[in-house]
Amino acid sequence: MNDLSRLVARLRALPPSCGPVRLIAVDGHAGSGKSTFAARLAAALGDAPVLHLDDLATHEELFGWTGRLRDQVTGPLSRGETARYAPYDWTARSFGPPRSLAAAPLVVIEGVGAGRRDLRPALAHLLWMDLPAAESWERGRRRDGPALSAFWNGWTAAEAAHFSADPSRPWADALVRQLPVGYEWLEGTPATAGMNHSVTQCDDPVRPY
Repeated sequence: MNDLSRLVARLRALPPSCGPVRLIAVDGHAGSGKSTFAARLAAALGDAPVLHLDDLATHEELFGWTGRLRDQVTGPLSRGETARYAPYDWTARSFGPPRSLAAAPLVVIEGVGAGRRDLRPALAHLLWMDLPAAESWERGRRRDGPALSAFWNGWTAAEAAHFSADPSRPWADALVRQLPVGYEWLEGTPATAGMNHSVTQCDDPVRPY
């Protein structure tokens, strides 16, 4: 049995949230393991399309991508249309050729700020990678190496300011924690998660980010 099978069953049973689409958000601090978990979840959902918010952010607008998200992604999806968005190239510092994102029954959106205020009305479910900021950022710095240390200095300040003004964790439907093998998640919001049972499912080891 897949380690995410119970979560997958719950997500498939949700009503559509953005036109015919159930938008599933994976949020958390940079370096917390969002991309790895989102890939696992998308595969368990039958290869659901995944939107990486890093493709919408830019050096100048780390969190100023809500207009692009609305115009290029959630707007078309809400009409049952295939979305087309121009991914940002972080090396060339420019937008690249458009990519398509199908209006599938389930679509996963992952990235810092995926559970932000402007996006929550379109979400069917919000998952928060429950790893503290300091630990997440340290893992991210180790992953990217010293060449990106200056970028990380600016990023951590911007992320802290974003979550201070527009936190996602208090609105999460479940908290996801990575184990040495597999994942554990606590259903319910953080305020009520302690009153809910934790669901632990295991699989092969995963990358830490």
